Amino acid sequence: MFFDGNAKRISWVIQTNNSITEQKREHVDIYLDKVTNQQSKYIGLHVGMFWGIGTFIIKNQDLVKIAIDDKSMFEHLSTDQKSHDEFIERRSYFIKQLIEQRKLKIQYELITPDKNLAAKKIQCKGA
Repeated sequence: MFFDGNAKRISWVIQTNNSITEQKREHVDIYLDKVTNQQSKYIGLHVGMFWGIGTFIIKNQDLVKIAIDDKSMFEHLSTDQKSHDEFIERRSYFIKQLIEQRKLKIQYELITPDKNLAAKKIQCKGA
């Protein structure tokens, strides 16, 4: 799973053995132009996971590989480090809650930004 976000929108790409599903959304008003790019990435991961579960692409007990192009976010999620940002801590809580409820097996992978398939969705407004 790839994800990205900025002050205006979020995107995610869920790649399985059989398909690639790409989605993007404009931020809702409470987040639009009010969150940092990093905070938006957490929103993108949370919404993308929730959407993937809701559309049955991600199923209970699945192995989910989460590709992260931000080193501090990778370290925060993969090592249970605390963030000084309360907004990020709340998003992390909801992400972990989804993982626990669905008994997902998570593998975090640190990638370079040019390998992030979701970043391409953020860049192109019409796609």
